[in-house]
Amino acid sequence: MANVGGKPPKYKSKEEIQEKIEQYFEDCKGEPLCNADGNPMLDKWQNPIMIGQKPPTITGLALALGFASRQALLNYQGKKEFNDTITRAKSRVEEYAESRLFDRDGSNGAQFSLRNNFKGWNIDNEQKLEIELLKLESQVKDSQPEEEAEDNFLDALNGTAAEVWEESEVEEDATEVD
Repeated sequence: MANVGGKPPKYKSKEEIQEKIEQYFEDCKGEPLCNADGNPMLDKWQNPIMIGQKPPTITGLALALGFASRQALLNYQGKKEFNDTITRAKSRVEEYAESRLFDRDGSNGAQFSLRNNFKGWNIDNEQKLEIELLKLESQVKDSQPEEEAEDNFLDALNGTAAEVWEESEVEEDATEVD
């Protein structure tokens, strides 16, 4: 495959790029903090204390692979021979961000990353309204006894239905007059 008029490809094989990808993820893990005897120091849950840890990111992956930008990595993903390898690496970054949704400290950053770097994570306005409605229903249900909450919900529903019915009657009357 000749490269006419452009720079030579950065990677010649998927194995070559996979090696760099693995190194990036290994570097993200950091290394254990050791005491004077060379033994890993443990936290209160008996896990090794890691230093130099950093979250895997798409931009970090791009830079570790020698690309100038996140977009350059995405462009390289478009090459048939590298598509699966880069897609798998991006899925590892996505999995990390998704797991951070479950801890208080990383939730906002994880949401931002998922919405901006991965397909299917962006919420449209209609979905936001549905979520807010579910939250409100839950708050009402939690703050009142169940029977009272159901009665209030039915009252509100009946009130809304009556308003809609009255509006439609007014519109019918107006069309009959014309």
